[in-house]
Amino acid sequence: MSKKLSEMTLEELWMLFPIILTEHNDCWTEYYAEEAAELKRILPEETVINHIGSTAVKGIWAKPIVDILVEAKGNLQDIATTLQNSGWIKMFESETRLSFNKGYTENGFAEKVFHLHLRYTGDNDEICFRDYLITHPDVAKEYEKLKLKLWKRFEHNRDGYTEAKSEFIKKYTMLAK
Repeated sequence: MSKKLSEMTLEELWMLFPIILTEHNDCWTEYYAEEAAELKRILPEETVINHIGSTAVKGIWAKPIVDILVEAKGNLQDIATTLQNSGWIKMFESETRLSFNKGYTENGFAEKVFHLHLRYTGDNDEICFRDYLITHPDVAKEYEKLKLKLWKRFEHNRDGYTEAKSEFIKKYTMLAK
């Protein structure tokens, strides 16, 4: 009998959900649009929803996980409850940021996988980075090369993979601003 996700250690989760990179797939835009439509239906009207991350940048390899940024003016806890009641699983929480996922199963990734980043309005550096990559394809390819270089080294260590990309992301986010 397999363990429930909530019973697994971080290392077990990283083994079940390794870093996987794949060529850009246009279906990611469709997955985002479908999920964004559902979010617009259940979240407060003033909520801003954006497709972020590498799946939002055509032409570069990415983890096949659609990242969504939700910016809200209201009580984040109320929105978190709405998200959880709609099937989103809370993965992280701080005073001003929450993250959720959908598409993680006891058997690995589902066909459609999402990460949702819930923030207060204006906490959106990821949009600056995304837009910079879209308007600077040479930098996007440089980012892709970095990710491909790090992939196998950090295949079962998401935190290490994210940390190893952070200087690059900070540099180009600051340039974008």
